[in-house]
Amino acid sequence: CGESSDEKQDFSWDKCDFETNLCKALQESNFQPGWIRRNGQSGTGPPYSDHNGNESAYFLSLSSEMQYSSATLRTNVFLPTDEEHVCQITFHYWVSQRSGTLMVGLQKHSEDTVTNIWQVSGELQSQWKANTVTINSTEKYEV
Repeated sequence: CGESSDEKQDFSWDKCDFETNLCKALQESNFQPGWIRRNGQSGTGPPYSDHNGNESAYFLSLSSEMQYSSATLRTNVFLPTDEEHVCQITFHYWVSQRSGTLMVGLQKHSEDTVTNIWQVSGELQSQWKANTVTINSTEKYEV
């Protein structure tokens, strides 16, 4: 439901806001700069607050050293979905003038490739936006 009333009654869903960790997400490579956990008070440029306007709240950002490269962040492994158990991931994102393309992909455990399920490029500039992806998979997967 748009007003989230269905989530309030089911305690099996997992919420993550990056306040204490990376939410079980793993970077593809530990040897290259990539995603960093920071807040608006870090002084590294916009955004200067999270999507709620909180300057001390944490979010993930690409390292300033990533101007012409890509960085991948993987979730933990999710179990298969069915009609009763659907996976929805809601995330907030910030697109700045320097941004390239932000993509969300799905990799099923039986496949070697990542299927693009959502993406946005730099047309929405310097503002927080939100998106929800719904995932249906009959096998274990990562996002």
